[in-house]
Amino acid sequence: QVQLVDSGGGFVQPGGSLGLSCASSGSIFGFNFMRWYRQAPGKQRELVAGISSAGITSYADSVKGRFAISRDNAKNTVHLQMNSLKPEDTAVYYCNLFLVSRRIDYWGQGTQVTVSS
Repeated sequence: QVQLVDSGGGFVQPGGSLGLSCASSGSIFGFNFMRWYRQAPGKQRELVAGISSAGITSYADSVKGRFAISRDNAKNTVHLQMNSLKPEDTAVYYCNLFLVSRRIDYWGQGTQVTVSS
């Protein structure tokens, strides 16, 4: 069974940058999506960015032009580079793996990102 560990969160001032990483415990087979979600207190979890096993990316409108998602299939990792951070980006960020053929989601434990002056 796949296990995900996400990391890289922290405290940053508005306009700053952070990079989040997510590592899988083992190889990922078949067509899949790796995604980053975030959840702020009192709000529902929302999709931030996603990347398919073929490298096709998508972003929420709120982060387009500021965030970049990438993956390394050989290392079974996914990365989220966050630039020009805003206070509204403050949330717990979760790595997600969706296996299409099995329709199964796996989740990382979450990493806190706080953007404040």
